[in-house]
This record gives sequence, C-alpha cells and structure tokens, in this order.
Amino acid sequence: MAQTPNTGVFPCYENQFQVGEAGSETVSTTIANCEEFTVSFDNGVEEWNPFDQKGWKARLMTSKSVTISVKGKRTLGDAGNDMIAGLAYENGRAAELDFKWTFPDNSTVLFKNAVVSVTANGSGASTSVGPLEFEVMSNGKPVYTPAA
Repeated sequence: MAQTPNTGVFPCYENQFQVGEAGSETVSTTIANCEEFTVSFDNGVEEWNPFDQKGWKARLMTSKSVTISVKGKRTLGDAGNDMIAGLAYENGRAAELDFKWTFPDNSTVLFKNAVVSVTANGSGASTSVGPLEFEVMSNGKPVYTPAA
C-alpha cells in the first residue's frame, strides 16, 4: 500500500537526509544525530532597462544553487556520520557525495556529486558532546521527485 503524503504543518524532524558515494545508484545511508539544519537558495538574476518598459527593470532568473547547513553530533561508527566526517580533509572530487533530502510530504531532492564542506568535527569544551557540522552545496541541477 502506497504511503499517503502528509499535509498541514509538520515538525522539522520529519525532514530526513541520506548520503551515498558520489555517482552511486544508492543513496540510502542516514546520518545519525543531525539536530538542526538551514537551507539557503542563491538565485542569479540578470537585470536590464529596456526602452519599452519606460524606466522599469526587466529581470530573468538565470542561475540557482542550494546550500544546506547541518548541525549535529559526531557519532563514531555510524556509516553516514563517518562518511561526512571523512570528508573533512578532502579536496576536489574527493569532497563530493550524493545527498538526498526527503521532505515530510515524501517528495525528494537528490543532489548528485554535492560538494560537502565540513566546518566542525569533534571539537569543543571538555563537557560538550563533539559536534559534526557541515554544508552540502549543490553541484549542478538537482533531481526533484514529487511525492507519489
């Protein structure tokens, strides 16, 4: 039986993230202990002032990118958490993986070869739990799949 998409308001924990090796067909490894995320869209808009608009600007959106910033706890031995933390010292194509975001309504967006920038990995006060914080940046057009 197909799952009915959720409607109405929702708690943010209903968003889920999965990772997989860059270029793989399987993106199903969850990341343990993620506790907060923000999403920013960077939209490139060209502007011009044609005579026929009598001084009003014309615009066209010509580019987009998405950055997802995640805060969580470093969890040794968790496959997804280890996969993200393992990118802390990588550059170039080695700092990429496939990243899937599942929304509360069961739609998904897949960021193939997303660039991952680890910004905090296990540091803090002696009484703190070690953090794992990272940014996932789109690398080309993502694949959006509507809820079934």
